[in-house]
Amino acid sequence: MDVPPPLPGDAVAVARRKFECPACGGEAQWNPAKHALICPYCGTESPAELQERDGTTVIVEHDLVAALRAIPDSARGWQAEKVSVQCQSCHAISVFDPGKISQACQFCGSTALVPYEQVKDAIRPESLLPMKVAEPQARDLIRTWYGKQWLAPNGFAGKAMTDTVKGIYLPYWTFDAKVYARWTAESGEYYYTGSGKNRRRQVRWSPASGELSHFFDDDLVCASTGVHGALLKKIEPFPTTDSLVPYDAGYLSGWTVERYQLDLITSAQRSRAQMDAALRKMCADQIPGDTYRNLVVNSTYSGQTFKHILVPVWLLSYVYSGKSFQVVINGVTGTAAGERPWSWIKITLLILLAITIFILLKANE
Repeated sequence: MDVPPPLPGDAVAVARRKFECPACGGEAQWNPAKHALICPYCGTESPAELQERDGTTVIVEHDLVAALRAIPDSARGWQAEKVSVQCQSCHAISVFDPGKISQACQFCGSTALVPYEQVKDAIRPESLLPMKVAEPQARDLIRTWYGKQWLAPNGFAGKAMTDTVKGIYLPYWTFDAKVYARWTAESGEYYYTGSGKNRRRQVRWSPASGELSHFFDDDLVCASTGVHGALLKKIEPFPTTDSLVPYDAGYLSGWTVERYQLDLITSAQRSRAQMDAALRKMCADQIPGDTYRNLVVNSTYSGQTFKHILVPVWLLSYVYSGKSFQVVINGVTGTAAGERPWSWIKITLLILLAITIFILLKANE
């Protein structure tokens, strides 16, 4: 069940439905290097007035409890004509400009794409992070990442085809919450008995308790299924607290957008689990002594809000020896992470080298 947020009518920025080049009539595309709409045919910069964040712009945070109400139809859709297709392999739903539908899935490379008809239009994000990393820089970052994978098979970088890198906007939900927690636990302090070979470490237990208050600001939950979640965690965070701009379809012109696959309720549950885990760690850090056991945390959440945003990434999907891998670049910060095959020959040689060095060091003692 997808329960959308209630959005005020003036909270959504209105964008132009078409982004035609004023010189040749071609479709202008968002260029991260020039931070403008540029025609790919004649190079003309379009005079589009995109929504920018300034001192008076407010990115709205919506009440999570109130989001159980129905969303108005005015807050749905993409504010521009779009075509959606779903991959039958990884199930990602991609949203394209008309006439620019890819022949293969942007995420896994499968050609099994079918038209995706939505029962209702997707909930439109109210804000996004414009792509800052241009394609040449993204390619350089990927090549640099390749160069560091020295335990990968020989020729790995050459077979990964860096010319297939794609710029994509991914859906995210962000969550805020104030939390107050009380905790109890048993604090342990180490002490030793005996001496020499009979020396033993013991633990002296005593009760401990405490409390803390914390504010979670923009806890991120990715609603994508096309990009591997573990990779996205490695390139987070995205600068959502100070770099978001109001949603404008112009920023997405010429780019692929993935429709959210995780609805608000599911994402809110994941965010609560993330917050609970972080809160438990914060409480554990307060426990005195050397170790602890039986930690119990009682927490109260309030002021829970959320928003739906888009963030840019550069994605490379490649196949090596019949297996699919991904490399992903944060489109704002340039942070890179990727998957790679392993050379078991190199790993074996490294282990043998370590064993040899250990034996030589023991022999010289």
